[in-house]
Amino acid sequence: MRKYLITLVPVLMLSLQPGPHAGMSAVPMPPPSADDLKPSVSQEHVEQLVARLLTTHHYRKVKLNDSLSSVVFDNYLKELDGNKAYFLASDISSFEKYRNNIDDQLINGELTAAYDIYNVFRKRYQERNKFVQDNFVKPFDFTVDETFNTDREKASWPKSIEEQNDLWRKLLKNQSLELKLTGKADTSVVNSMKSRYKNLDRYMSRIKAEDVFQIYMNSFAESLDPHTNYMSPRSADRFNQEMSASLEGIGALLQEDGDYIKISDIVPGGPAFKSKLLTKGDKIVGVAQGEGHMVNIVGYQVDDAVKLIKGPKGTTVRLQIKSMDAVAGAPPKEIRLVREKIKLEEQRAKKEVIEISQNNKKYKLGVITIPVFYRDFEGARKREEGFASTTGDVQRFLNELKTEKVDGVVVDLRDNGGGSLTEAITLTGLFISRGPVVQVKEATGDIEVQTDPDPSVLYDGPLAVLVNRFSASASEIFAAAIQDYKRGIIIGSQTYGKGTVQTMVDLNTWLKESEKVGQVKMTIAKFYRINGSSTQHKGVTPDIELPSAFTAEEYGESSQPSALPWDQISSARYDVTRNLDDKLITKLRDRYEQRLKSDAEMKQLMADFAELKRAKEKTVVSLQEAKRKKERDEAEKRRKSITDAAGEPTAANDSSIPAKDPKEPKAPKKDLYLDECGKVLADYIAFIKNPQ
Repeated sequence: MRKYLITLVPVLMLSLQPGPHAGMSAVPMPPPSADDLKPSVSQEHVEQLVARLLTTHHYRKVKLNDSLSSVVFDNYLKELDGNKAYFLASDISSFEKYRNNIDDQLINGELTAAYDIYNVFRKRYQERNKFVQDNFVKPFDFTVDETFNTDREKASWPKSIEEQNDLWRKLLKNQSLELKLTGKADTSVVNSMKSRYKNLDRYMSRIKAEDVFQIYMNSFAESLDPHTNYMSPRSADRFNQEMSASLEGIGALLQEDGDYIKISDIVPGGPAFKSKLLTKGDKIVGVAQGEGHMVNIVGYQVDDAVKLIKGPKGTTVRLQIKSMDAVAGAPPKEIRLVREKIKLEEQRAKKEVIEISQNNKKYKLGVITIPVFYRDFEGARKREEGFASTTGDVQRFLNELKTEKVDGVVVDLRDNGGGSLTEAITLTGLFISRGPVVQVKEATGDIEVQTDPDPSVLYDGPLAVLVNRFSASASEIFAAAIQDYKRGIIIGSQTYGKGTVQTMVDLNTWLKESEKVGQVKMTIAKFYRINGSSTQHKGVTPDIELPSAFTAEEYGESSQPSALPWDQISSARYDVTRNLDDKLITKLRDRYEQRLKSDAEMKQLMADFAELKRAKEKTVVSLQEAKRKKERDEAEKRRKSITDAAGEPTAANDSSIPAKDPKEPKAPKKDLYLDECGKVLADYIAFIKNPQ
């Protein structure tokens, strides 16, 4: 069986998007200078090769034309100045000559557009850096009643230096106010801001031609789909060394996102994973050792941030975090984690038994939580007895649960970003007789149906699969198969929708250059359910949809402009189990909706999500301290209400953080989603025993 790369792999890409902290100045176009960055002959060769590879072998068959050129042009400007704060409108006008000829430059190995645009950006940055230094002579006046719009996506580039200066004044004032509201004195705020921009300046001074080339080539690669990337030799080396090893202290994968360090993934079993205090997409703005001084890391490169975050096992690191779902004006939160070595055992599936009271009856349910689909391929190759695998562990759990006489089983796949395709197939086989599990369509159009060959069924009792917006790839394949066979009920929120397959291409095998030239991660195939529907873009829609704070428009594959579309192929031949027909699903949904009307906790959770959505849509914040403090407190109250209701520990109640009084440990928070999933499964069991 072919091995596929199907996890949500974070690619370490360098981006210069400045976040809500950037800008620029000067009306005439800056003249060329001796220190301008220039392309190498090797880069020109790589550009031609990558263009040929992606237009020939990528799953999405695209032509290099003016239409694609325009998309690449816009992508590149967004990567450099996504908040429209550095370039002036006159700069953008001068760049328009490149909009429709980037396709020709890609074919011919010409990099004029890439470096001309970047070198202007570099000079605009230097002008803005001087503006920053001039504006931190004294603290800002936070009694003035004015506002700032944190969302610059639809804004225009400044038309004059005066307009740009005013934008930057508000940018800097907004950042300063955020720091002041954490309790810092005015002088401390000024010093912190100076340090922040000193870090950013140090970061900018390290940008080499290799980095510019990577940004430009990714503006092209990601116009085809979000999972296709070019990695420079340095980034490729980082990727191949696996960031999880270098960050084993907290168990998180990091990448640069403008002047921020962003969490691109969380390693199952690590301190970050177990604490539930961090989420993919969160940004780290500060790091402190134990009770030491908090170092602001805005503007740091990944390597420098890693040096601060990792450390000896058993030591404590404090992090200041900007949450991925934070509303405008919300303050960064501070968490603390105890570093530890991440063990394989911590990443493996776990089992527990819970009791659910429903309709005056108690139900005993087994819950199997799978953080990732893991498989020891080396152990499997050597046919070692008991080699680590998801299927092997779940098989053991199911036998134990049958001995314990549970009434039903929940497979919890929340936040499971994927893993081994083999394991997704064999795990499905524990619940069905032999048959197809997933279809794979290659870029050539060939379709391979991958099946479970084992006719035995280990568990044929009531089954529920719990998913959320961050269940992806292998998780979606398993959940889709269970749904298509009508073997179990899928509960939760729409899954991520990552239904594509990538392969790594070492460009040195194609180019005989004297030095390393990097790698390309390229999409070459798509996954399809056995009913013919793609898991790409749409993901898996649950039979019972629970409230969620994460919308398809903001998170997941469908939020990416270049995501491959959903489509359909012919269905594979398979026989449904008849365990769960449409009529029964309708009954279960009706019961759930009735409960939703009367369940106080669920009603409150829905109300909080609605309020959070409204708050996130409000991007204009006050720059007056008193008003901003009120906005911040209200935002924090909403966030805490939601995390408490959803059963996600906060820094104040997480079990990994010792309570102030060890004699009064915090009680574990209720997992509202798991509880509701249990109630739906209990209804299912009741209907089976007493059909109506």
